[in-house]
Amino acid sequence: MRASGVHSPDVIFVSPYLRTEQTLHFLQEEWPDLGNAKVYREERIRERDHGLGVLYNDSRIYFLMHPEQAELYKLLGEYDYRYLNGENIPDVRLRNLSWISTMSREFAGKRVMAITHHLTILATRANFERLSPEEFLHLDKHEKPLNCGVTRYIGNPNVGSRGKLELCEYNRQYDSAAATA
Repeated sequence: MRASGVHSPDVIFVSPYLRTEQTLHFLQEEWPDLGNAKVYREERIRERDHGLGVLYNDSRIYFLMHPEQAELYKLLGEYDYRYLNGENIPDVRLRNLSWISTMSREFAGKRVMAITHHLTILATRANFERLSPEEFLHLDKHEKPLNCGVTRYIGNPNVGSRGKLELCEYNRQYDSAAATA
């Protein structure tokens, strides 16, 4: 990664889910400098909780078994619908905003890496870039986060009253040969 201009992070946040823990492990094998970063298991960057929908493993079955929920989904739409005992997209954005506040307060000026999930990546973009619900759904439909894709923000002290993080790259995939060169 250093060959590509990406420096090792000072801090790594990782979702507590097994697949993100495994991703961190594989990254550390290929990028030994990651061993120097402080690692935090952070539940606020976990994937969206689908509540009772998880029991059915397919939203079509869930909605067939709970027709009132299918009707509610139609009324509220994809953005605002909350599965029974689960979260909607605004819930994920709010949880993500809490993490961003902690990160900004406690790790300002540090290089931070987060190993997380699809909707959390979109929530982070939406919070940093102040995306509307429509812009969020458009991004989710047309520019879904890639598996092992890198989204990177760089701080620009000349924007806003106290600086701003600006999107530098989105969905970039590095190959391991370039990362170790």
